[in-house]
Amino acid sequence: MKAILQSEKLLLLVCALAAAGYLADASLGVHGRLASLLETAVLIAAILAASLSVARHAERIAQKLGDPYGSMILTLSAVLVEVIVLAIVSARAGSPTLVRDSIYSAVMLDINGILGVAALIGGFKHGEQSYNDDSARTYSVMILTAVTVSMILPEFVPDPSWRAYSCFTIAAMLLLYGVFLRMQTGPHSYFFSYSYPDKKTRRPLPASGYPNRRQSVAVMAIGIIAVGALAELMSHSLNRSLDGIEVPHGLVALVVAGISAAPEMLTALRAALADRMQSVVNIALGASLSTVILTVPAMEAMSLLSGQRIDMAMTPLQTLMMLATLLVAAINLNDGQTNAIEGMTHFILFGAFLMLLSLGL
Repeated sequence: MKAILQSEKLLLLVCALAAAGYLADASLGVHGRLASLLETAVLIAAILAASLSVARHAERIAQKLGDPYGSMILTLSAVLVEVIVLAIVSARAGSPTLVRDSIYSAVMLDINGILGVAALIGGFKHGEQSYNDDSARTYSVMILTAVTVSMILPEFVPDPSWRAYSCFTIAAMLLLYGVFLRMQTGPHSYFFSYSYPDKKTRRPLPASGYPNRRQSVAVMAIGIIAVGALAELMSHSLNRSLDGIEVPHGLVALVVAGISAAPEMLTALRAALADRMQSVVNIALGASLSTVILTVPAMEAMSLLSGQRIDMAMTPLQTLMMLATLLVAAINLNDGQTNAIEGMTHFILFGAFLMLLSLGL
């Protein structure tokens, strides 16, 4: 226990910061916008630190379980963090499009950001990197289906019918995820794994001072609670910081998506540098699929309970960027090998996404 406490000093500091924040939040609001901006920056850094702690322990469990279970644990932990942050921030912001914009930003970050950068740097270091193309095809077609049902078709659903379509969306996403989970952990689990015959297996870590699975789960739970508490504080300071300022409407959504994607990006970059592209594909595409297929029903259920419709229909420009991203991914990930050129195509799309966001589009 002492060893775990020593290794989680940063998480303990984050928890202490959350407690102090609740005591000082009311008084911080009278010190002006600059103080609120500084508070927001500190809270975002603290949420990232807590998210990284959650991801680190999820990765330790993942190493013991191996693919595809390992990647599933990583993506599910990231999605849980995103749902918590998104639910709290959207409730405070009162924006009907924040959920949609956050999911859209998360997919752009996961596929064009994480996969693009990882394939780019991995390609420069190792040349062509191999993976199981069955996984890429499965992920791509499921992401396209989930995005079409939950974020394109709602544009054509009239207001009087939104509750019925929300119920359908929840059922469809959960059914789709149930079948996917059965495939990923059942007879078709080989779709999501790849054999690296030339790679040495990682030496087992010493048991002394190393948290077991139950301890890792406990630390993950504490980290997720800390993320929720910090997200509540951040929603207050963010509203004070942006009050009366014209900012791109997708900026808050990008912040929410970036918080959940940061741990995944670090894990994916390490995998790419280690020439383990299968892990990158599982993380990037798996995170995109999990974001759409799990975040949407969670937020739709909250919308039904509150009685207020959330705008899930993407704008025409968002739809174009989403379809271009999925088309490029389907073409690039069709041959079982990635290279720097394929990584650059996704990176350029990610740059276009950031440029459009900065223009308020």
